[in-house]
Amino acid sequence: MQQNDKSCGSQGGDSPESDMPFLVIDIGNTRLKWGLYAEPTPDAQLLAHGAVVLEDIDGLWQRHWRALPTRPAAMLGCVVAGEAIKRRVEEQLMQGWGLAAHWVSSSAQAGGVVNGYEHPQRLGSDRWAAIIGARRRAVQHDAAKPPPVLAVMVGTAVTVDAVDASGRFLGGLILPGFGLMYRALESGTAGLKVPTGEVSDFPTNTSDALMSGGTDAIAGAIERSLRRLRVQTGREPLLIMSGGAVSRLSHVEEFEATVAENLIFEGLLTLASEPVKRSAA
Repeated sequence: MQQNDKSCGSQGGDSPESDMPFLVIDIGNTRLKWGLYAEPTPDAQLLAHGAVVLEDIDGLWQRHWRALPTRPAAMLGCVVAGEAIKRRVEEQLMQGWGLAAHWVSSSAQAGGVVNGYEHPQRLGSDRWAAIIGARRRAVQHDAAKPPPVLAVMVGTAVTVDAVDASGRFLGGLILPGFGLMYRALESGTAGLKVPTGEVSDFPTNTSDALMSGGTDAIAGAIERSLRRLRVQTGREPLLIMSGGAVSRLSHVEEFEATVAENLIFEGLLTLASEPVKRSAA
């Protein structure tokens, strides 16, 4: 797998808050990631960023945001961790900056993507943001004839989402991430509490067997989805990968991928640069 994180130009209309610092937040299953950008556009300069595990979320303001050199004028985020976590973040935004929180909700259409999910509003907002970010990269790759794109997020869970050349989200997969696979085997099988191993074609110890099995399971899901998307569209898809554990797939040679460091942030900034329906705190 090749890592080739290309910078992309902005797309979409200007935000009314353009040229003002903008905060994006991604509250996942285990961590909160945040980024402060110079303005709410996809190609904006990243001024500061950070991440905390959810157990430490009450210290966001004191340990991270309080020391920022500039105050965000607005924010947009996605959250899958639940209402209690979301409220604790909203309280710190309001108490620290007097900043109202806005959260993305999946919709039938936004950011150049038509949502083909059976119930569009049930699609996870983090997946929706990543899909929009990946579609934007596909348009930047070839504005005249954008390729289909497969958006892969590798974190606590792994999502593999397909978008055709017209920008329609076709659907996707959800499977356990590396950590969930290991914990499932440890809890359900005797004698598998072993150190982290290495990836090998033919593992000869339990640690390597676990690491190689998890890697092959995720890589296999990606390969199968690429093949399906290729058959469905008749074109070679663009593969975009992101997420905290994406480096564990860096050795996979069966497919070429662009690794985007902050794909969800790119999707949030794309949404922020155009009028969208948001839920306000």
